[in-house]
Amino acid sequence: MRSILYIIAVILIIGWAIGTFAYAAGGLIHILLVIAVIALLLGLFRRDTNVI
Repeated sequence: MRSILYIIAVILIIGWAIGTFAYAAGGLIHILLVIAVIALLLGLFRRDTNVI
């Protein structure tokens, strides 16, 4: 499940970078960046709680 979260986060960050340089989607790209950061943070927090 963690790898899926990271893949989604990377895709969203790449989309944000492309949109920022192209000025195509405006505010939507920044929302995608926020979602990607939240996904990364959730992945980090969940990984830390599963220490064996």
